[in-house]
Amino acid sequence: MANAIDLKDRVAVITGGAQGIGRAIAERFIASGAKVAIWDMDKPLADKTAAALGQASKAYAVDVTNPESIEGAVKATLTDFSRIDILVNNAGIAGGNAPTWELPIADWQRVIRINLDGPFYCCRAVVPTMIAQKYGRIINIASIAGKEGNPNAAHYSASKAGVIGLTKSLAKELAQYDIAVNAITPAAAKTAIFDQMTQQQIDYMLSKIPRARFVNVGEIAALAAFAASEDCSFTTGSVLDISGGRATY
Repeated sequence: MANAIDLKDRVAVITGGAQGIGRAIAERFIASGAKVAIWDMDKPLADKTAAALGQASKAYAVDVTNPESIEGAVKATLTDFSRIDILVNNAGIAGGNAPTWELPIADWQRVIRINLDGPFYCCRAVVPTMIAQKYGRIINIASIAGKEGNPNAAHYSASKAGVIGLTKSLAKELAQYDIAVNAITPAAAKTAIFDQMTQQQIDYMLSKIPRARFVNVGEIAALAAFAASEDCSFTTGSVLDISGGRATY
């Protein structure tokens, strides 16, 4: 049985919440008493997920690379739920694998737009309402690749390193408002993102994990639930590793 985390009456926005890590976080948050706004580019899948999760969730069509789409989603979410207490920047892509000098420029740009620009746009849009509340929790889903750099994934590694830097800067800016901003750096999890990778890349990632397995999405959700809670009151600007022993710093 999962440990109890109190998120009663909190409202959480989860980008990329329709599947994978995002859905697992949505499930854990709802089990902890929160209401969840699922922001996802795949509206039909988001609707299906929201229906499965029940009345505590609602789906919104959001393109995290489009600031206007995000601003519209903020307004709609505030209309429906009155507040936003928690933001989980989870939407992301792997973008394929290639050596840096062979990586298509379009692939680099697309990964940076979704994985790094997206969290920046979402934070920029949501933070003002958190400041007005004098409360908030922001959780940025980065990656162990952002700390160590994976070969044949310069675009992904750079985007996640950028997310870590964004986390640390924003945390310092918001510390006086009781708004905690933390990053989670998982090792790889078996989700749809694996479909964008070569088997060689998947095998490489597994070989680097001392626990000799991939992380379970429920384990990431458990860590996110703590980072989203009132108990996470002094931890901010931190990188919360969940790498099976791969990261030792």
